Amino acid sequence: MTDNKPKTRGLGRGLSALMADVSAQDDRTTESTQQRRPDLLVPIEKVFPNPDQPRRSFGSDQLEDLAASIREKGVIQPLIVRRRKADSGTFEIVAGERRWRAAQMAQLHELPVLVRDFDDTEVLEIAIIENIQRADLNPVEEAVGYKQLMEKFGHTQDKLSAVLGKSRSYIANLVRLLQLPDEVQGYLRDGQLSAGHARALITAQDPAGLARKVIQQGLSVRETERLAKKAATDDISASNASSKPRKAVEKDADTRALEGDLSANLGMKVTIQHDNGQESGLISIRYTSLDELDDLCQKLGS
Repeated sequence: MTDNKPKTRGLGRGLSALMADVSAQDDRTTESTQQRRPDLLVPIEKVFPNPDQPRRSFGSDQLEDLAASIREKGVIQPLIVRRRKADSGTFEIVAGERRWRAAQMAQLHELPVLVRDFDDTEVLEIAIIENIQRADLNPVEEAVGYKQLMEKFGHTQDKLSAVLGKSRSYIANLVRLLQLPDEVQGYLRDGQLSAGHARALITAQDPAGLARKVIQQGLSVRETERLAKKAATDDISASNASSKPRKAVEKDADTRALEGDLSANLGMKVTIQHDNGQESGLISIRYTSLDELDDLCQKLGS
């Protein structure tokens, strides 16, 4: 639907403006909610979900609660839709798929809608923003949302922080969770691990094995941090015991120049240790703060 090349429009029309519509899309239909006047009332069978909706799972319990509220009070906030290209008499949901699903369960025949002229890029952007704004997202879903906004639309962590009201470190730490193996991300999705537990395992040699131990023993975040630190110390000790001491080798001019170029490009000290007479070696990057580590992870991830 969209290419993968990051957009250079910054916040453009922009992210703040798109959020104005998203922020008004509230599933919690209470008597105090201010109702927006819909553009149209359309038959529910003429409304279709966005096939590229990033969110694939909708909690059945929450849908049942929303359906019960809709049976009693109707759909208070109109869905945001756009006309489908294949049939202008039908509509594609831009924001409000949860209400559409709950309205079907409540057996409603018509839905109030606001019709907007969004392009494919803006539709995907709004869908991601809407999902991020939900309170019931698990850490992996939220992290995927931030990553998509950065990779697909070129938004930086600083811009997202300013517009979404989240700290830059909060966004950076969540995105780092996507470095974990699928097994550990599964524990996060299921609520068996918290984001704090998972962050402690990111740099571990065997994060999946440690995660299983954390769950089995019911460890706290602090205990998980100590477990990961001990595992890292044990790994270093085992590596030092099994590896041969490196001989100090005088670096040639090309190696020193390469170290300088990499250090300048990354903004961090880079050291290259080439094995004498071999094609292998070791490259080390030293960071001085967690912000530098976040920047490095983002550069390597892209």
